[in-house]
Amino acid sequence: MANNFEIKNKRRTRVSIFNNYKTVVESKRSQVTVFVIIAILIVASVVAYVLLKDRIVPSVLPREVAPVYNYFLSCIEDETKIAASLMGSQAGYLELPEFEPGSDYMPFSSQLDFLGFGIPYWYYVSGNGIAKERVPSKEKMQVQMADYLEDRIKECSFRDFELQGFVVEAGEPEAEVEIKDREIKVDLEMPLIVSYGETTGRQTSHKLSVSSRLGRFYDIAKKIYEEEEKKLFLENYAVDFLRLYAPVDGSEIGCSPKVWLVEDVREDLVTALEANVPAMKVKGNYYFLGKDGKYFVQDIGEDVGGEGESVNFLYLRDWPMKIEVWPSEEGILLAEPVGLQEGLGVLGFCYVPYHFVYDVAYPVLIQIYDSEEMFQFPIGVVIDKNKPREALDVEGLPNVVPELCQHKLTEMSVYTYDSKLDPLEAQIKFKCFDTTCYIGNTEIFGGDAVLTSEFPQCVNGFILASSEGYKSQKYLISTLRNGTAFIVLDKKYKLNLEVQKAYKKLTEDYAVLTFVKDEETVTVVYPEQQEVELTEGEYEIKVYVYTDSIINLQGSLTEKCVDVPKSGIFGIFGASEKKCFTLEIPDQIVSFAVSGGGTQKHYVTESELQTGNLIINSENFGVPNNVEDLQINYNNVEINQLGVEFG
Repeated sequence: MANNFEIKNKRRTRVSIFNNYKTVVESKRSQVTVFVIIAILIVASVVAYVLLKDRIVPSVLPREVAPVYNYFLSCIEDETKIAASLMGSQAGYLELPEFEPGSDYMPFSSQLDFLGFGIPYWYYVSGNGIAKERVPSKEKMQVQMADYLEDRIKECSFRDFELQGFVVEAGEPEAEVEIKDREIKVDLEMPLIVSYGETTGRQTSHKLSVSSRLGRFYDIAKKIYEEEEKKLFLENYAVDFLRLYAPVDGSEIGCSPKVWLVEDVREDLVTALEANVPAMKVKGNYYFLGKDGKYFVQDIGEDVGGEGESVNFLYLRDWPMKIEVWPSEEGILLAEPVGLQEGLGVLGFCYVPYHFVYDVAYPVLIQIYDSEEMFQFPIGVVIDKNKPREALDVEGLPNVVPELCQHKLTEMSVYTYDSKLDPLEAQIKFKCFDTTCYIGNTEIFGGDAVLTSEFPQCVNGFILASSEGYKSQKYLISTLRNGTAFIVLDKKYKLNLEVQKAYKKLTEDYAVLTFVKDEETVTVVYPEQQEVELTEGEYEIKVYVYTDSIINLQGSLTEKCVDVPKSGIFGIFGASEKKCFTLEIPDQIVSFAVSGGGTQKHYVTESELQTGNLIINSENFGVPNNVEDLQINYNNVEINQLGVEFG
């Protein structure tokens, strides 16, 4: 028993000694690990200090080399101010987006030419009809300015200092820029070592704050743009200008047609824009307006002008403008009188109704500025069928290409020729129902003018071919399968025009002439227009000659009665009652009346067109004295023939 007890005690003693030894070993290992970690931290701290000492503990440059460093800081400041000025004048861009030209459909390019410099549009419609939005973010502006400084800082020249004995070593610059309301913060990392004699100074981190209101002006510009996209206030003003300064819809009392030249309407609209666009304001205290001036003021959510800034809206007549009007013929808007046509004599008076539909587009340049700085950006203003364009979703760029035009699946070849079957380059579009897609242009290759391209699929669509100096042509075709189209365009000839009445050239009178061929109608107002463009083919020519007259049409009161359904349950079963009202026809004076004219069908040959002159002689009906004579003269135009002479 004693021996067993001793053996157990010895075992316990050995276990205790082993455990104590193990504890001591582990404790020593822990101490070694701590020392290793501390050593690593010390080494890392030394390395970090060496690498970042210029940022952690700004170096103090020796006085001898300080002028070089001060010059370098001033160079950074100057380049930053230049960058801010360029960015403000170029709608927030230093590197301009890719240039896109305009077209006949939409004359805008992607940039507005202002005093010889291109300014990128923030909103415009491209030449192929796509609405585009290019508003730079402030982050993108900061990146562009940083890239600009990294490039331009290399141009800072130390030559004058080197001639004085300084030795300057400059590394590669790396810039960060932050555009704030009233300053631009620049953080430039670039090793700069300057030595002079025995003295050497080194600086790696260059920080400075440049006074600028670029950020403030950009914020105002962004708010104006967002207000425009939300409310389309520029388009709403444009609709008002259109209705005030151009014939849109209405009617006038009279028995002679109303005629407007599209070019005159355009000039009136341009003049109106020049006068009215600069009157627009953003709500603030930088202007003085009369009691009626509030019409031109827009609220963007904050008042402008409290810090000396102003906002200017600008339009110049030399800028591109699109204006299309329907219905119009060869630059003429014509409204015919109602009341003298056969079967309408019972009216006893005449009136001239008119309704014209416009597509108008033009640029407006918006400038935010003070006495030292400016930020400007252009917007394309678009009126579509007398109405403002649809607003964009400002969070993304929409694709307004019609869906039909996005799916071009059928390959077609189009050949275009003139009337002598010589190849003729032309612009090609495709129309399916009320959608028109731009396809491309035929080009002369191998003796033919041809375009091979993908077309949208459509049954009984039209290929539209047009070329300068030639009459546009429509070619009916189905594009469900690959095919070929051959289109001949007739050359248009400009003719000098003379209109006669009883073989005497019109001097005091004026005439309205129409030349109708197939679906083509050419209208001329003579003598304001003394030229006409025609192509070969058969025309129906009609002439109305108008002379000063004084015909008094006496007004009258006439009672008219009609049967109307009775109200209540009796009306359901067809019972009616008589209702009477008084029709009042006002007095009017016909100051211009038809005194001559006629109608003639004539096939115009190309040899006749080549003579360059056209003389049309009409019958003289005499000046009407009353409404009955006026009705007779209108009827005479339909039954009397014209004399048509070329040469």
